Amino acid sequence: MNISNWLSAAMLNAALRNTTFTPPSTIYLALYTSDPTQADTGTEVSGGSYKRLPITFSVPALENGNQTVKNMADVEFPIATSDWGLITHVGLRTALTGGNLLWTKAIDNARTIMNGDKVKFLKDSTIVRFIQ
Repeated sequence: MNISNWLSAAMLNAALRNTTFTPPSTIYLALYTSDPTQADTGTEVSGGSYKRLPITFSVPALENGNQTVKNMADVEFPIATSDWGLITHVGLRTALTGGNLLWTKAIDNARTIMNGDKVKFLKDSTIVRFIQ
């Protein structure tokens, strides 16, 4: 996943400038029909029963030399009640609505979500790594 501009600045300020960083109490998984980019400029799905969903992560573990966390449970979005479009990216956000983008990633198998479809991310499928 790519770290957002907002989170990079917050982490640098906290680590190197003694600026307080308050982490979000809940992280939300968001779906996008275009790349949100590190600047948070993409198009998030809206309407048709779509809403961001909470996602929880494992304790960091060293995998292939990188600190890594994975989602601890399946994340299952509600059944789409209208077409959501071609889902190309996911983002991790700080709030149910609005808030800040934390990380973003292109989906390996982008697909078009139509009325009646359901999107599900299996346990351990959403991975955040700090590349060293």
